[in-house]
Amino acid sequence: MTAKLFVQAIGKFLFGLVLIGLLLFLPAWSLKYWNGWLFLGILFVPVFIAGIVMMFKNPELLKKRLNAKEEEQEQKTVIALSGLMFLAAFIVAGLNFRFQWIVLPAWAVWIGVGVFLTAYLMYAEVLRENTYLSRTVEVQENQKVIDTGLYGIVRHPMYSATLFLFLSMGIVLGSPISVAILLLYIPIIALRMKNEEQVLEKGLDGYKAYKTRVRYKVIPFIW
Repeated sequence: MTAKLFVQAIGKFLFGLVLIGLLLFLPAWSLKYWNGWLFLGILFVPVFIAGIVMMFKNPELLKKRLNAKEEEQEQKTVIALSGLMFLAAFIVAGLNFRFQWIVLPAWAVWIGVGVFLTAYLMYAEVLRENTYLSRTVEVQENQKVIDTGLYGIVRHPMYSATLFLFLSMGIVLGSPISVAILLLYIPIIALRMKNEEQVLEKGLDGYKAYKTRVRYKVIPFIW
């Protein structure tokens, strides 16, 4: 671990925390938006813990994930669309609280929390199984096809985790309108996976055979 890496990691963490906090609480025009505080807690506490673990256990992985930049044009489009989606979902959630348009009951919110945290655990398992996992679409040196664990069920378990993670965000925030906005993640992730599989088929030995063994991309028997 280096001081530079520590400062970079903490800086990005605090930037994300402050940015999402502003996107939620400014439209809500109140710090009493309890869903917002709940969401920040379940989103950033695990991220902070994971960051600390990586900083001491695998600083090179942390550095790589902090500095990841997409090279594929299709993926740059996906990132831009995802950013707009989250921007709209967070702002609408704050406005929904402020004007009380359609507010979900507390029991529904807590179910959303359960789904969110389960998806986080699934994401952690994917990271454990696949040491080649990257924030960008690429084929790494000496990379091999992973076909065990969750990868033996679907080809893109990371996207399975993020699908449930993102769709539960609107529920945690108590905003059905935000849930509807976050459904846009489905076509966005479909676009990303299409390009990613093209890259993997072209550059990763054995990936075509893997596709024939594991038919489903994200959800068994559905997608």
